[in-house]
Amino acid sequence: MIAIALIPSVYLAIIWNRLPDQVPVHWNLNGEIDRYGNKTELLVLAILLPLLVYGLFLIIPNIDPKNKLKQMGSKYHSIKVTLTTFMSGLAVFIIYSAEKETLTNPNYILILIGLLYIILGNYFQTIKANYFIGIRTPWTLENETVWKETHKLGGKMWFAGGIAVILCSLILSKGTNFTLFLIITGIITIIPLVYSYLKFKSLTKE
Repeated sequence: MIAIALIPSVYLAIIWNRLPDQVPVHWNLNGEIDRYGNKTELLVLAILLPLLVYGLFLIIPNIDPKNKLKQMGSKYHSIKVTLTTFMSGLAVFIIYSAEKETLTNPNYILILIGLLYIILGNYFQTIKANYFIGIRTPWTLENETVWKETHKLGGKMWFAGGIAVILCSLILSKGTNFTLFLIITGIITIIPLVYSYLKFKSLTKE
């Protein structure tokens, strides 16, 4: 895990002397460079994305009030590996794009995010109630049944949403695809939140 988290830092160290002092650090929806910055900004990116995520996953179980995360066992470790690897890959992609001064295709990032949605959607249906991972609303944390039903729905929606994001990234143009990505992300986020409230109210009445 440490090796995975350090990949962007090692890659940046290898190409550091080949980089100019000013490198592209931001692109618009069409993949065109719209801001340059000092190459030291890439240091923050390489360290912040994967190492911060990995560090948080190490710390969180020790501050979990009810030790729910430790009860997840291998599932928690799998989520930690998935998110750390994703952040490491994203950092490498951005550093590579800065080196070549081209984003190649912004849809590649959305494809990675779509894949992440699919993986998380699979885990949602098996995650136990906790304060750190999952769809954490006042209603899911209050009631075990609401947590399970919300994550069952959320898991299916995130899985389907991930497939939709990937398909849109492969088929549609860059600008249109990003708009649909935001819409899909909004739908798979908001609907489970609303459902958790409605489910809680329904159970309360019963």
